[in-house]
Amino acid sequence: MSFALWSLVIGALLIAMALSGSLLKRLPISNAMLYLGVGYGLGPAGLGVMAPHPLEDAAALERVAEITVLISLFATGLKLGLPLSHWHWHLPVRLAFTAMALTIAFIALAGVFGFGFPLGGAVLLGAILAPTDPVLASEVQVEDLHDRDRLRFSLTGEGSLNDGAAFPFVMLGLGLLGLHDLGAWGGRWWALDTLWPIGGGLLIGGILGALIGKLVVYLRTRHQEAIGLDEFLALGLIALTYGAAQLGHAYGFLAVFAAGLALQRVGEPVPSGLPTQTVQGAAEEALATDSEHASAYLREAVQGFNEQLERIAELTVVLVIGAMLPAIRVPVAAVWFIPLLFLGLRPAAVALGLLGSPASRQQRFFMAWFGIRGIGSLYYLMYAVNHGLPPALAEDFVGITLATVAVSILVHGLSGTPMMRHYGRRPRRGGNR
Repeated sequence: MSFALWSLVIGALLIAMALSGSLLKRLPISNAMLYLGVGYGLGPAGLGVMAPHPLEDAAALERVAEITVLISLFATGLKLGLPLSHWHWHLPVRLAFTAMALTIAFIALAGVFGFGFPLGGAVLLGAILAPTDPVLASEVQVEDLHDRDRLRFSLTGEGSLNDGAAFPFVMLGLGLLGLHDLGAWGGRWWALDTLWPIGGGLLIGGILGALIGKLVVYLRTRHQEAIGLDEFLALGLIALTYGAAQLGHAYGFLAVFAAGLALQRVGEPVPSGLPTQTVQGAAEEALATDSEHASAYLREAVQGFNEQLERIAELTVVLVIGAMLPAIRVPVAAVWFIPLLFLGLRPAAVALGLLGSPASRQQRFFMAWFGIRGIGSLYYLMYAVNHGLPPALAEDFVGITLATVAVSILVHGLSGTPMMRHYGRRPRRGGNR
């Protein structure tokens, strides 16, 4: 596909989305559904103007998916207005670690006994499909920095944490396939693939996000310097944090999320109810250098740019996923596996992972249903392919993963708006907060 044709397609889609944005919010249709359909129409099954191949183009696809996830994780970190030490995080942590580990175990069992995969391959498939998606879950994400709704906060936090927390299981699956060194009795895996990468990633991201944020606020309020170019600041912090984490053998996904979380915690919290227009409508330089508003201005500016960047990245990746669908071979067993994943394995894992939690029955039901699969799964799939996944397994994994992502985009996209509207009409009780 030529650059001119890419420009035409992307430009037309961006303008169409801008003109129809208000209408789409009222319809049970997600943006990702439209991107997927357009991508399918532009692929070999339609006009044939783009034909990405999931195996031949695996290296490029891994990088594109990686960048998209990083942008999204930074954006969600900026939205979640509580430190990881706050009690409100206990549900997202249980979903992202306990429920996800159980989902991986359940998928691995289905992979061994249903598909006939070797144990390592089955664990790897579970690690690819278990993480929920922070990119495609806009309908169920927190609405702003002060949104403490238990359901929205839990699903947003889960999608942010488990994209990094799945990495140890990816490495475990590769190790069991003989493609990665797990060490004697798994010692190397525990130390260098699990404990340090998770803890180190959160630590590195938290430190860099806080330091850079405080430095910018200090320079603006005390010296009237470092004003403007907040877009460079957002991209620079993402790149700096990711690079530092990777060089430190920690998980960059968790580091970038922690950096966003730490950045929005710099300075005084934004007063509840402060409209974005207040920041945008006044003189920018005066707000950026005012000691009372500098932190809020920084957060608003960085978050606004990052959200727009996230939408463009989502459009590009989902278009490519749609175009790849005609090139995949979906195993026959996926016909029963995908419904089992959404209606059985994910709900069972969430039910067990949330035993004894204060979440209401309705909230647990919604948490179980909205296990949205998407760009994170594409990244882990391409990562495995590029790290020597045997061709036979790679072909099956590509078919299962892309089919699962496509079905998730459709069923969760159709159900997201009406279900969240119903949830929004519920009576407000203490247990819902």
